[in-house]
Amino acid sequence: MRVTVKLFATLRQERFDIDTFDLAENTTVGDIVTKLGIPRNEVTLIFVNGRHADRTTRLADGDSVALFPPVGGG
Repeated sequence: MRVTVKLFATLRQERFDIDTFDLAENTTVGDIVTKLGIPRNEVTLIFVNGRHADRTTRLADGDSVALFPPVGGG
């Protein structure tokens, strides 16, 4: 299956902004984070097709995954 992954803010550093991956069926968001070598604590907000998701969310062909680091401000 083909899935688009978008990285935001500091997750883009030394990686990519947006890329498409061919993945096995039953791949989860957590599998993608691991495959990309992103430390677990660096991803705190996940969206799949514009809806809030978590690392256990199973992906389907054509899905779009957005990964965000911790957000600060004030």
